[in-house]
Amino acid sequence: MRRTYKLSLPDGRALCLGERTLVMGILNVTPDSFADGGLHVDLGHAIDAGLAMVESGADIIDVGGESTRPGADEVPADEELRRVLPVIEGLARQVAVPLSIDTWKADVARAAVEAGAAIVNDISGLQFDPGLAGVVAWTRAALVLMHTRGRPAVMARHATYGDVVGEVAAELQARLGAAERAGISRDAIILDPGIGFAKGAEHSVALVARLDATPLRALGRPWLVGPSRKSFLRAAIGERPAEERDWATAAAVTAAILHGAHVVRVHRVAEMVQVARVADMIRAGRAG
Repeated sequence: MRRTYKLSLPDGRALCLGERTLVMGILNVTPDSFADGGLHVDLGHAIDAGLAMVESGADIIDVGGESTRPGADEVPADEELRRVLPVIEGLARQVAVPLSIDTWKADVARAAVEAGAAIVNDISGLQFDPGLAGVVAWTRAALVLMHTRGRPAVMARHATYGDVVGEVAAELQARLGAAERAGISRDAIILDPGIGFAKGAEHSVALVARLDATPLRALGRPWLVGPSRKSFLRAAIGERPAEERDWATAAAVTAAILHGAHVVRVHRVAEMVQVARVADMIRAGRAG
């Protein structure tokens, strides 16, 4: 059985994980994201897209202002804030679901939580900005702690593993320790294996297929998995542009849920909510 968890949010609410799979909708307000760059750079369009995700069943909206695709350049904090704050403020006034800020920068995280975000989704595992851990601890935001090696511009060169499951588990354990030493409650942390980040296709496949392996399960935290439209899917379906990988995403989402994912992060919310509900039903049937 998938373990259940309850994460406290800054506004006093609790996020329940495990009873059913939660769907996190991706709302990129960037001109250059790999799958949907430029679609939501207009403020009104971005807010409408977030509202549509909630209407379609999203449990969390993840707002990002910097592309983290392989090879991407970093965006200054002031530009990232210009992109994300109006969207978070606008959505916070209109939706009840928790908002997440997809950033590794302390200044952006602090302002986003003050504007209404409840979760900090950090691709760096608290490695890129030494001030971020203190912000998360002070704001009492929930934290998504993702595995990666190196910054997006150079992470591909670090995709070398002998035992990807064991090494990712060990490195995430180290990041959990760093978070706790900074004053972040372990009970506030969700782990992310980092599909596509410093990993070849075979590594991403192994992590989805073995998410319930003992080294990862022993970390004792809920899992967020983000396979949506990622390049590793091309190993099965061939060379297709990102926007044509949604059927492949559905298969990866199903596999992730059957192997223990608590949250799936996706672009196409309405479709993946249906996928998640069916995968949950099959998972329940397998458990008897």
